Amino acid sequence: MSSPLLVFLQQLIEPEPEERRGRPRERDRARLAQSVPGQATSTIFLVLRRLRAPLIVLIVIYAITVLGLTLMPGVDAAGRPWKMSIFHAFYFMSYTATTIGFGEIPYAFSDAQRMWVTFSIYLTVIGWAYAIGTMLAMLQDRSFRQALAVRRFASRVRALKEPFVLVAGYGRAGRRLARSLDAIDRRFVVVDVAQDRIDELALEPFRVDVPALAIDARNPDHLLLAGLGNPACATVVALTGDDEVNLAVTMAAALQRPGLPVIARAESPVVVERMRAFGDPVVVNPFDLYGDYLRIALRAPSSLQLIEWIAADPQASRPPLRTPPRGRWIVCGYGRFGTEVAADLRAEGLEVTVIEAAEATADDPAIITGSVTESDVLASARPQDAVALVAATDNDTTNLSVIAEARKLNPALYIVARQNQPPNAPLFRAVRVDFAMIASQILAHEILPIITAPLLARFLAAVPGEGDAWAAALVARLDALCGERVPSCWRVRLDAEDAPALLRWFAAKRTLTIGELLRERGEGGSAIAAVPLMLVRGSETVLAPGDAVALAPATRSCSPAGRRGAARAQLCRSDATRDWCSSAATRRRAGSGAGSRARKAERIPDGEATQVLHSGDDARLCRPERVDASAERRTERASAGRFPHRPHPPGNRTRASMALKATVFKADLSVADIDRGYYRDHALTLARHPSETDERMMVRLLAFRAPRRRRAGVRPRPPSAEDEADRAAGPDRRCRT
Repeated sequence: MSSPLLVFLQQLIEPEPEERRGRPRERDRARLAQSVPGQATSTIFLVLRRLRAPLIVLIVIYAITVLGLTLMPGVDAAGRPWKMSIFHAFYFMSYTATTIGFGEIPYAFSDAQRMWVTFSIYLTVIGWAYAIGTMLAMLQDRSFRQALAVRRFASRVRALKEPFVLVAGYGRAGRRLARSLDAIDRRFVVVDVAQDRIDELALEPFRVDVPALAIDARNPDHLLLAGLGNPACATVVALTGDDEVNLAVTMAAALQRPGLPVIARAESPVVVERMRAFGDPVVVNPFDLYGDYLRIALRAPSSLQLIEWIAADPQASRPPLRTPPRGRWIVCGYGRFGTEVAADLRAEGLEVTVIEAAEATADDPAIITGSVTESDVLASARPQDAVALVAATDNDTTNLSVIAEARKLNPALYIVARQNQPPNAPLFRAVRVDFAMIASQILAHEILPIITAPLLARFLAAVPGEGDAWAAALVARLDALCGERVPSCWRVRLDAEDAPALLRWFAAKRTLTIGELLRERGEGGSAIAAVPLMLVRGSETVLAPGDAVALAPATRSCSPAGRRGAARAQLCRSDATRDWCSSAATRRRAGSGAGSRARKAERIPDGEATQVLHSGDDARLCRPERVDASAERRTERASAGRFPHRPHPPGNRTRASMALKATVFKADLSVADIDRGYYRDHALTLARHPSETDERMMVRLLAFRAPRRRRAGVRPRPPSAEDEADRAAGPDRRCRT
């Protein structure tokens, strides 16, 4: 059933049994996955419909020419009268009309036959010209190309087996979110109503092929085509610039896939209330979020710095400490953004003067009516006596001119500006904006943790309530480990599935603290470069737990995944931690290789299973072992579609492996060894471990030596005395390259 209304009525008429409520309905999902629009399967019928007339013309031409050739009299080799059979006539016309020109068969033609063949040649040329022209016109037809694109898009979406995110809207916010998802190797599907945006996506340097199609997301059938009914669809994100379209996406996802996480953008309070009538979607308002950030910066600047730092893109650097002043603020522009900012500033007890061109707001004494681009209107707001100015219009040129004019009147003003177009970022940096509002960046930073690490989003929501001193201390701890880099976050589960050795440790009546857990193996081991952010055990939540906090397995699940016996901790670490961490074998038995490693892990003494191992979406607590790749792939498939049970932290692969993935490089090496007569080009693939520098990798490349085996046509030179001296000197002797 592709109509949300019909699905809703079916749920009212046929309520789900009590014992099945809350369970995934695989049969319904399979039916939804197959309920795609007819466009995906109508390409061949469109081709036949467009080529119907040319095909009929060709059939008629061949029928006339073949029939006429059988009726034309000829002579055989003995000079007797002879007529060509239908088979020979069709064979002759086939290679003649296709310009192959084999010859006259089986006997030389008579004058009548040659006259008829001449007529047939011109007739078939006209028929083929008409057919080829129609075919070329069909290939250029927009509807035919759209049908091909839909068919190809549907096939690619159906082929997705790993969890993916369905993104509706590829504007500035959607583009930034897509880049962030690609940076952490999370698959996603994009739909947008504008074809030019889809064309821009094809030019993006994404790591994997991204299925994308220009369709209207308001149509429920189009969402099904984009993978809404695919069991691997883990999240739906509606980021279009139209609140009504986002509402339609939220409604379709809630009615056709109940329980599927939905994140929607909405700027109208009325639309927000209508969205919340369909399930429990996460509604994000960038203007309201920025107002909240501004209030946090006024109360606790370090808390805002911590939030921005942890939620930043993996390629970004540490954000500055923002300290907005208290006093009178001037807001230029009283639209959606200006209204939210003015309300938040007044909620903090600050005086706000608004400049707005709309006549309807002239009754408010705090609002100055007039254009913000006029110098006398801006001067009437007395910027000399203000402490800050907010350029809140939806035009970057206007905002930049207002900032330049205000800086002339008061160079010490704290500037808050709304940046609407990303290409104008250098201009806003040139005018020294203290706090820029970029809606796409705010949306991406708010949505990404919700998709990849729900526990991290829970931590970020609790940060403002802990105070500025607490946040400043945590920022200092992270700064000591990460410097200017963005810390990577991951989650640790202490349960029978991911930490069997640790549970045996607790079963032996032993205690373990966080400080002991975050320490290298062995006596006197150094501390791991990791900072615990939050500990969740049942209903208990501890932010930034200290080293003395004791760990214990939980008796019931407290995670959104509903997994039993789970105690979770959200940690932050620097990239240096990757040098130590590795994978661990688990109890999953997947093939002989994985089974042998799992049995080996079972024989590990309890006293050795006290280390934190990570680098996938979950950390495992047991002795470092090499994980069988097939077992990891089966683990990933087993957990597919269970959002948000297994988030994928920034900088790591989607696969649930424990070891950090190496960076793969391609190199072309030309070896010219005059002494040994070896001249050859090598296409090499190098894997650089995260702990390895570029310089060390280049040393490995320069130290490459061809295998010392006899090759066809190559006669190796006998070793010289110098070679024997080099071999006797051992590995400390400098390598000759």
